[in-house]
Amino acid sequence: MNAYLNKTFIIFDRELRGYFRTPLASIFLLVFLALSSGMTFFLGRFFERDQADLTAFFAWHPWLFLILMPAIGMRLWAEERRSGTIELLMTLPVTNSQLVVGKFFASWVFTLIALLLSTPIWITVNYLGNPDNSVIFISYLTSWLMAGAFLALTSCLSTLTKNQVIAFIISSISGFILIMAGFSLVLSSVRSWAPIWITETIGSMSFLSHFSRVQMGVFDLSTLIFFVSMIILCLWINIQLVQIKKAD
Repeated sequence: MNAYLNKTFIIFDRELRGYFRTPLASIFLLVFLALSSGMTFFLGRFFERDQADLTAFFAWHPWLFLILMPAIGMRLWAEERRSGTIELLMTLPVTNSQLVVGKFFASWVFTLIALLLSTPIWITVNYLGNPDNSVIFISYLTSWLMAGAFLALTSCLSTLTKNQVIAFIISSISGFILIMAGFSLVLSSVRSWAPIWITETIGSMSFLSHFSRVQMGVFDLSTLIFFVSMIILCLWINIQLVQIKKAD
C-alpha cells in the first residue's frame, strides 16, 4: 500500500509542479477569482440583496466550472499524447491507476487552491453580517466535489484525443448536458416519450440540481454520494481507456 501511494504521489507531484512551471496556473487563478468576484458583486447583485450570505457567489460555480475545469483537465492526457511523452509514462514502473489517480488529484488540488484563494469573500461576508458559516463551509466542500466530477469527466475524455481543443469542447458539451439534465424543459421533453424511471434517472444526474440543494442549506448524503460516485466512475473508465491505449 505504501509503495502504491508513494508512486502515486510522484505522479501527483510531477503534475502539480507542471501547472506552476507555465503561466497557466497564474492565468487560471486570476481568471477564476476575477470572474467569481465579478459575478458575485455585479451579476449576483450582492449589495442590492442586502443579505450576509454567499448565495450569489456559489450560484455561478456550476457555470464557471463548465468552462474552467475542462480548461484545466484538457491537458492531462491530450498533451501527453500530442507531445509523445505518454510513451515514456507507459514505460515507467507505475500502474494505470497510479497514473490516472495521480494526475487527477494534482488537478483537483490545484482547484482547491483556487477555491481557498476566494475565502476573502467569506471573510467579507462575516465582516458585513452574521452568515450561516456551516452552510458556507458545506457549499465550499460541495463545490470542490463538483469541480472534481467535472475534472474526472474531462480527464476521461482527454484520453480519447491528442488535441486539447477537442478535449475541451467535448468535455464542455458533456458538462453542459449534465448541468441541464435537471431543467424542467429537458425533463418535460423526455417525459413525453420515456418511462417515468428514465425521466427520474436523468433528473438525478443534474449537477445543478444537487448543488442548488446545498446552497439552500440542504445537504443530504445523496449529494455527497452522487459527486463521489461520478468521480470514481469517470476515473475507472479513464483507467480502462489508458489500458486500451497502452495495448495499442
